[in-house]
Amino acid sequence: MPNTSHIPTIIVTGSGGQLGQCVILALRDFEGANILTFGKDELDITDFKALERLFQKTNPDYFINCAAYTNVEQAESESDIALLVNATATEGIASLCVLHNTVLIFPSTDYVFDGKTKTPYTEHAQPSPLNAYGASKLAGEQAIEAIMTDYYIIRTSWLYSEFGHNFYNSMVAKFKAGTQLTITTEQIGTPTNAHDLAAFIVSLIKNKPEAYGLYHYSNMGEATWYDFAQAIYDFSSSFKAASLGTTNHYATFAARPAYSVLSKDKCIKVFGTTVPHWKESLKQLMTHHL
Repeated sequence: MPNTSHIPTIIVTGSGGQLGQCVILALRDFEGANILTFGKDELDITDFKALERLFQKTNPDYFINCAAYTNVEQAESESDIALLVNATATEGIASLCVLHNTVLIFPSTDYVFDGKTKTPYTEHAQPSPLNAYGASKLAGEQAIEAIMTDYYIIRTSWLYSEFGHNFYNSMVAKFKAGTQLTITTEQIGTPTNAHDLAAFIVSLIKNKPEAYGLYHYSNMGEATWYDFAQAIYDFSSSFKAASLGTTNHYATFAARPAYSVLSKDKCIKVFGTTVPHWKESLKQLMTHHL
């Protein structure tokens, strides 16, 4: 249960990352809330003593942990660091949340799955990560579930926004330059606008449903990376005549699930959430961003 203070205190870590920035924007109109944001230079979540001091000083009602190790390729050679940030630090945060009666919100990933199915993954599906990044996020989930009851773990997929390094920003830059590209069709998932995920997270705090647990949230529909790239190209008339081709294989260091579409049925049923289709959300972002 969150604290019952008149003015809720909300901590957002990872404020410099794309999801952190989107969450902070979504919190702008949250009147009567004390919002504290921390980038990696301001708070090292692997420093338990620093976390302890922060909790003692602020006694937060909600802790949104957007700080994460997210470099999927690099995690293969730095699996110990990925585990430290995504699992060990998360366990420390969870233990402090229990002590201070704080609700933890932990974004996770579709990469906890191996992609061997052909139907959208529900929250009951058995995780089996193929890469170190997915394994580290799953370990973070398990640490939370082992010691907490008041939490929201929210798995998402293929996040993009105008912030940071992501597929969308990379494609926009390459299309503007008129680059010839070959994009893989071997993976199927759902591009998800980070602003939509941020809005969902903030709605949990505003509405206080207290239906705690594990949820999946991504945009509706499914696509290959090629489909995503093609849609980005199609939704703007300002790009040069870039060439876009397909390939059924793209070599990566980290293995990725061939199919990682998430079912939003639980999210819609429990919270009445309206989840936009990925193409609609992409078009909306591009209308405002480009």
